[in-house]
Amino acid sequence: MTTPGYELQFLMVTGWLILLVLLQLAVWPLLRPALKEFSFPAAFPASLLLFTLGSWYCGLMHLPVWIAFVPFAALLFWFAYNGCYRRDALRGQGTWVLVFLVFFFFMLELRFINPSISFAEKFMDHAFLASIMRDPVIPPLDPWFLGGTLDVYYYLGYWMFGMLGIVSGVPSNIVFNLALPTVLANAAVGMYALSHLLANRLRWLPLLTFLVVNPSFFWQIILGKTSGAVLWDSTRTIPDTIHEYPAFSFVWGDVHAHVVSIFNQVFLLFLLVYALKNWRGLAPGHRLILAALCALSLGSMPLINTWDVLLYAPVTVLFGLLIWYENRGFTEGESPGADQRSEGWKRFICRPYSFLILVTFLSFIVYLPYYFQLNTGGVQGIGIVHSPSPVPAFLLVHGLFLLIFLVYLRKDIIQMPYLFLIPVPFVLAGYTAAGIAALPVVYFLMRKQRTPAEILALCGLTVIILCEFFYLKDNMGEVYFRMNTVFKFYLPAWILMASSGFAMLAMMLEHPVSRLQISRGMKTGALIAVVALLLITPVVIPLEYSHRDATLNGLSWLDTTHPGDAQAIAYLRSLDGSYGLVEAEGGDYAYYSRISSSTGIPAIIGMPFHEYMWRADSWYGERVNDIRLIYEDPEQTLPLMKKYNATLLYIGETERERYSVRADEANLPLLYNQSGVEIYTLSV
Repeated sequence: MTTPGYELQFLMVTGWLILLVLLQLAVWPLLRPALKEFSFPAAFPASLLLFTLGSWYCGLMHLPVWIAFVPFAALLFWFAYNGCYRRDALRGQGTWVLVFLVFFFFMLELRFINPSISFAEKFMDHAFLASIMRDPVIPPLDPWFLGGTLDVYYYLGYWMFGMLGIVSGVPSNIVFNLALPTVLANAAVGMYALSHLLANRLRWLPLLTFLVVNPSFFWQIILGKTSGAVLWDSTRTIPDTIHEYPAFSFVWGDVHAHVVSIFNQVFLLFLLVYALKNWRGLAPGHRLILAALCALSLGSMPLINTWDVLLYAPVTVLFGLLIWYENRGFTEGESPGADQRSEGWKRFICRPYSFLILVTFLSFIVYLPYYFQLNTGGVQGIGIVHSPSPVPAFLLVHGLFLLIFLVYLRKDIIQMPYLFLIPVPFVLAGYTAAGIAALPVVYFLMRKQRTPAEILALCGLTVIILCEFFYLKDNMGEVYFRMNTVFKFYLPAWILMASSGFAMLAMMLEHPVSRLQISRGMKTGALIAVVALLLITPVVIPLEYSHRDATLNGLSWLDTTHPGDAQAIAYLRSLDGSYGLVEAEGGDYAYYSRISSSTGIPAIIGMPFHEYMWRADSWYGERVNDIRLIYEDPEQTLPLMKKYNATLLYIGETERERYSVRADEANLPLLYNQSGVEIYTLSV
């Protein structure tokens, strides 16, 4: 596969950034009345979600997806015509742009030296992305289950970046390595906005949410492990679970649903805290905008990473109830001269419960057709955890934030030392780790007033406590019974505890007793040093990457490791039209399924355990066996290909190793024959 030169890759990155900026600028003036000084940073994630929503409905109606950009172009023209982008309006927005770009290029450098789509979940991530970009319809085609669609999986994150790739003209193998820089940049600018609501000084501290590692990372170093083992084992400290943290997830580089969702989680937290602090002072129309943004964010979660909504729906309800409670008895006056219908609408918006009702209703409506298409078994029930986390492992994962919380609560602890007995019942019941996490929860609840940071901390602590008692049943087996529960809930818990914990640290450092005297020159110097460190670190850190390279082409590693496949993949990617593929099946997390993954052309079956998790298992043996027959029994080749509507038969080195290939005796027309790869077709 020919790797685009650096000049072309530079143009692709530039075009990608220009598209993101155009989307952001189109939405910014719309948000300004409601979000005021935070409208500029909020417009980054808001525009991304709005563009995704518009393109999703284009795909649903089988319209060209570029039409979704038309409203943004119209808004850009209208606002430019009305002078909304004058220099005075843009003054003061440079800091937000700086945060966005620094984190974007930090992540871009990581992907530039670790671009390969060659391990972990990367085959799956690119398979979905390539399939969506090849045929952008809703529901998208499943590249690993020919004849099936992705209505069994949450796919919106892949759709989001696929549509950005289509509109910007960037191919999927480059989009793959632009996705995470976009996620991190949007998450960082959202977190920086959230930090302005949580702390008065040192607002950069919550940005450490995406950069710090857990205590287990340092423990692995003490144990003398290699750099690769340190990173990996720090996320497998609690036995039989996965507990990723953002720094690991971004360095690891999977464009997976739980990582893509990070920016949207941060965006929703910003909106909820902003609503809690400003709901009373907003005009009715501005309240509606804010509620609609919350609904857009919350409503996107089931489609991006369904596990998130199980956590953030209750969090949203909590904030809605707090807004209701704090605004009870307060009703804003009506605008004089309005008609009766308008007055009725405004009276509802001005009720203290309107936020809760609006967000709940709109978040369900925004992607309503998705739920009619949904075809998955989902969670199979709730189980009781019989093997809770060992205390040392629990502290190696969460100890940093527990320490910050307890230091923050030090005065309360001195005043009420008897509450230190709270963990005793947990210890007696065998859930000591949960008891340790419950300690700061009780002290937070005993406070007469709680700041937004404390509310976020309570939410995060509640999540990790519940994970000690309950798990959501799936088909991961008895040993890994709560692996997915911990995996999918610990990352949001980290975001909740880190954002609040670092905000509390900022509050403690800004206290008169400990306040640091920092001059303007020191701030400038520190900023330059931090930016330089972030941009240098990806190049110098000793990470053990597979196929380390210097490109954004995620498929470039094939050129040297499997040149025959690389050339054939390039050929297949150049074909227009709909096809079905036969390629070797050989389990998951191996080189099998590489053609469907690299091209997006659906195969009869790829990585079967993934499909087993999403679908009923009655097809499992049949499809696997039929593929073998297609390759080994020439009399069955044509009938079985027709059975699945497979139009391409791929025979490469992997197929010859896996099967006793005789499919070339089936008298199918030869479409491609080069470098040891043969591709046959039902019709030329």
